[in-house]
Amino acid sequence: MNQDDLEKAAIETRSVHAGNSLDPETGAVMPPVYQTSTYAQRKPGLDPKYEYSRSGNPTRDRLQDCLASLECAQYALSFSSGMAAIDAVASLLEPGDHVLASRDLYGGTYRLFTKHFSRYQITFDFVDMRDVDTVKNALKENTKIVWLETPSNPLLTLCDIEVLSLAVKEHSDKCLVVVDNTFATPVLQNPLNLGADIVCHSVTKYVGGHSDVIGGALAFSRDDLQEKLYFQQYARGAVSAPWDCYLTLRGIKTLAIRMERHCANAEKIAAYLFGHDKVKKVHYPGLSVHPQHELAKKQMKNFGGMISFELDSDLEISINFVSTRRFFTLAESLGGVESLIEHPASMTHASIPAEERRKIGLKDGLIRLSVGIENVEDLLSDLEEGLNYI
Repeated sequence: MNQDDLEKAAIETRSVHAGNSLDPETGAVMPPVYQTSTYAQRKPGLDPKYEYSRSGNPTRDRLQDCLASLECAQYALSFSSGMAAIDAVASLLEPGDHVLASRDLYGGTYRLFTKHFSRYQITFDFVDMRDVDTVKNALKENTKIVWLETPSNPLLTLCDIEVLSLAVKEHSDKCLVVVDNTFATPVLQNPLNLGADIVCHSVTKYVGGHSDVIGGALAFSRDDLQEKLYFQQYARGAVSAPWDCYLTLRGIKTLAIRMERHCANAEKIAAYLFGHDKVKKVHYPGLSVHPQHELAKKQMKNFGGMISFELDSDLEISINFVSTRRFFTLAESLGGVESLIEHPASMTHASIPAEERRKIGLKDGLIRLSVGIENVEDLLSDLEEGLNYI
């Protein structure tokens, strides 16, 4: 398949074929894993394509080509973790710069911003990105990054990428719009097509999809960002290893069909939870009662596999509920084929101060589900069993 055909193909086809050129030496359908740290050179100073695997590796290149294709981007860079990818973007900042971020974002991102980069005279404000006027009023002359997370972790709030990107560009053409697209994946949402400058992923999650690899990625189309972000990748050294790249590429081949099942299962479970008298509130953009349901229909192709909900109970009962499920494994992370359950306030978002958590609506009784691809009736029976004990 030539590049023109690939660019015109649907994402289901690109998931299988992008970055997967046949091995020129053997014709192997799956290219070899280049498990090497260095490369022989014919003469010094010839500037070979590959010289040391921190600066470049054929397996990593294949993954980066694949990720760029999925996100409709010109470039992509692969990192050793999602946090390493976020770190690379934040490392573009200089003392005196300002970042405007979603107020309900992943705890690890909040921790990196407030505990690490704030030490370098970089300031951060966290606002409700659902309201465009709030964002406009919070933009400053020195705002260099607007960081969006949509759907957000763990409250599943959305922000209008297209409208916000336009507002930011009207304010300053030097301000980058960055979208963490981990929850939606390239199958459901393509932020670059909506005006964003950079897309960020924890490929550990849905992209890899099998809970067996840690990785991160950035996708973008500007030449200047390729130069700057590649320098961060190369100089700071948080590159993904060849075997991790291979595992991620293997996972991507089934990404589109996995997302179909994740979404279908989540939609049924969200409807069940919404109708249960032991559940106070359900956060899922696929529900018609979700305040941003129409926005989800506009900028997403489906509603995703993540759900969060609040039990009509105290903290102790909530902890017991997440600790005693049969098919929902109590664990951090998300996006694997297996269903996971977690308690954000004490697990993934514990790094956010309790007062801040309460301000954004992240209550102690909140439970987050990463709905897997198991039989949905088994998952429903597991939840029902737990709810019946409350």
